[in-house]
Amino acid sequence: MAPRSRKPAQPNGKPAPSSPSPLSANVATLSDKPEAEGAPSALLAPVLEDREEVKVNNASVTEMKHACDDALKRFLSRPDLFKQIYTHTDVRLALGWLSVFVAGGTGLYGWKVDFENSKPGVWAGVILYVLLTLAQTLYAYFVEGDIVFVGKRKTFDKRIVTERITVTSRTIPSTPATAPAYALSLTYVCSAAGGKTLLGKGRAAAERGYNEFFDTRGVMDQERFERWVGSVVSPVMEGKSE
Repeated sequence: MAPRSRKPAQPNGKPAPSSPSPLSANVATLSDKPEAEGAPSALLAPVLEDREEVKVNNASVTEMKHACDDALKRFLSRPDLFKQIYTHTDVRLALGWLSVFVAGGTGLYGWKVDFENSKPGVWAGVILYVLLTLAQTLYAYFVEGDIVFVGKRKTFDKRIVTERITVTSRTIPSTPATAPAYALSLTYVCSAAGGKTLLGKGRAAAERGYNEFFDTRGVMDQERFERWVGSVVSPVMEGKSE
């Protein structure tokens, strides 16, 4: 019988340590490689901390949608992500407050001035109030639409880079075979030089049933929801979307 081969001994008589195989070396290298700082996938990780419980009536699709919209805003408007832009809200509030002031001023004018003399002013106030209310309604329907979040982020990579994201949401009604679902649609634009140089853009859409985020008591699984939102937004920011 042929003698078994032995490992070469070191001068002190101990066997020499075996060298790691190429496969194990590669695994160690990959596992020890840190994730790039500021990468979208890292920034969009769920917030693992104690938070208030979100509980809704899970028989109300409207309540579940509002809860998801609010959770999405909290998640994307973190300091290391996007700064929320309130342009649509500001426009609606401005039109609403103007209509309130016009209505109040018209009522006060009609009370101070006698009926016959106040007619032209009251009619003007009523017409202006109707126009402002109509403008607020049309703006909310045609301009703002289903938009729930608009955010902007500025970073510096040899130049100032501006990222802008717009997210819309809606509810897909239930069918005999499926539960009602929360549908997201987003657009993303990355630019430099004050918007003059386009660096990248993308869009994405996804949907998930509300029953995946709310249990039988109506309590929302916020971490699971944030993981899903991150999985939709991250590829767009990394330029891997359509």
